[in-house]
Amino acid sequence: MIEIQNISFKYAGTSRYIFKDFDLKLEENRIYGLLGKNGTGKSTLLYLISGLLRAMNGSIVFDGLETSKRCPDTLSEIFILPEVFKLPKVSLVNYVKMNRGFYKNFSDEILNNCLRDFELTTDIHLNELSMGQAKKAFMSFALATNTKLLLMDEPTNGLDIPSKSQFRKVVAGNMTEDRTVIISTHQVHDIEQLLDHILMLEGKELKLNASVSDICDKYKFEYRTPDDMADILYAEPTLQGNAVIAPRGNSEETPLNLELLFNAVTKGAINTK
Repeated sequence: MIEIQNISFKYAGTSRYIFKDFDLKLEENRIYGLLGKNGTGKSTLLYLISGLLRAMNGSIVFDGLETSKRCPDTLSEIFILPEVFKLPKVSLVNYVKMNRGFYKNFSDEILNNCLRDFELTTDIHLNELSMGQAKKAFMSFALATNTKLLLMDEPTNGLDIPSKSQFRKVVAGNMTEDRTVIISTHQVHDIEQLLDHILMLEGKELKLNASVSDICDKYKFEYRTPDDMADILYAEPTLQGNAVIAPRGNSEETPLNLELLFNAVTKGAINTK
């Protein structure tokens, strides 16, 4: 669905490459978690995929067309929800009227369902909302565009604890067989139950590219006492005991601990190849 081939990119006036000869292939009907330390290029990659930034070389192809060409057919199937945004001083109804025409599969049903799940009404005025409410309203519109590709940059920032739970429910409830969602975030606990696939960026390269099912087939995530550490690959002390990653072997599957996995990968404690 999305094929990134040999791209390089740096911002004008700088000498440091964010990406150099970078390759990645993404499939449809997946929710990807895009993780990495500050400055590794997570947001930049989303903007490159959307076509809002253009690579210096290489190509990014979505449904057979290069996104950098900004073709109307391509743009109607891509929506990016940035971390920081400013909505106009209009009602939601008028905002929808002004923008729905750009998205050929826009769904009023999805919009109304998302607003309901976020405990918002259709008669809201965008300039009168708190940051969290504005994010939920914009997220509802983003999902209602019904695009094949939805890119989200730090979507849970500014949301309270109940709203983060609502976010997971809303995104999961509006996945379709031909939709791909890429979520860039530092708030790994907010999304780890939602993801199908993990991407980790580090130093201009992809440090990890694996499905959640493959990770959980290979490793187990659990808490152990100090006298039960013989086979561990990585461990961190916590109030519940040592949080560890160990080979799963024939034991039962455990829930993914995404923060622990991220720390283990960035410290080179587990083999990601």
